[in-house]
Amino acid sequence: MQRRALLQRGVRAFFDARNYLEVETPCAVSVPGEEVHLRCFRTELERPDGTREPRYLHTSPEFAMKRIVAATGLAVFQLARVWRNGEQSALHAPEFTMLEWYRPGAGLSALMDETEALLQHLLPPTLTCGDTTLKIDAPFERLTMAEAFRRYVGVDLLGIGNDAARLAQEAGTVLRVGETWEDLFFRLLLERIEPYIGRDRPTFLTHWPAAQAALSRRDPEDPRVALRFELYAAGIELANAFEELTDPVEQRARFVADRERRIALTPDQDWPLDEAFLADLADLPPCSGIALGFDRLVMLATGAPRLCDIVWFS
Repeated sequence: MQRRALLQRGVRAFFDARNYLEVETPCAVSVPGEEVHLRCFRTELERPDGTREPRYLHTSPEFAMKRIVAATGLAVFQLARVWRNGEQSALHAPEFTMLEWYRPGAGLSALMDETEALLQHLLPPTLTCGDTTLKIDAPFERLTMAEAFRRYVGVDLLGIGNDAARLAQEAGTVLRVGETWEDLFFRLLLERIEPYIGRDRPTFLTHWPAAQAALSRRDPEDPRVALRFELYAAGIELANAFEELTDPVEQRARFVADRERRIALTPDQDWPLDEAFLADLADLPPCSGIALGFDRLVMLATGAPRLCDIVWFS
């Protein structure tokens, strides 16, 4: 608890020194996002006139925070409580703390620089995590997804494209019944890449396939990839970041496609599109944003093997 409090103070000191504004956004929202595989907690708003409306505990404050950036042009950060139903493991909990920040004018490289500086500000030069010695003061590795698949899986990921059968064949594995390209992509990432990156120093895994763009821009120099990275340290995925998509037409099309997939998988996870967010997106300046699992950062700092070890009421 003491280390957690120190890290929280360190986070605020870091962002205060960089002229970020700390913000708070609603936890109970009418539209929790369009993530295909996340399940939301549902509640209900009762108005004084007796009417009722569904509300959902947010899985991330990203929509609300980007609307603040669109309205103000300010760099903002938040230590937010977020909820994801059905998640429980050594690294997952249904309720946890997310550190999220958005920096106007920053590209993906600048955001990686800032994320590296934050961890070096918060953590000691060297950490021992199980059998791993992690050098925080060394330059973090920057590895594209294509390079990672070439090095650890032995395939040309971008050359193969979204052909699941060919990816399985060239990776020397069997395509499972009903397994899609996305399923296979994440299986190979989980089994053959994640165990080997971020071991002696943290690793930024960058430039994801365009099919995994989520809310990020495509790379104008190579539209096969999206300007997205994840950060890994000592076997833990710490953060997910985007150079933000600011085109409301493209974002709407992505939302509609994701919505169709989500409802096909989980029909009860149904809500309207976030029209307020889409309306404000046109005013979002070029910026990058990142969501970092604060509880996982505390795990690293304390050497705890499980998330429940650093959360008092787990």
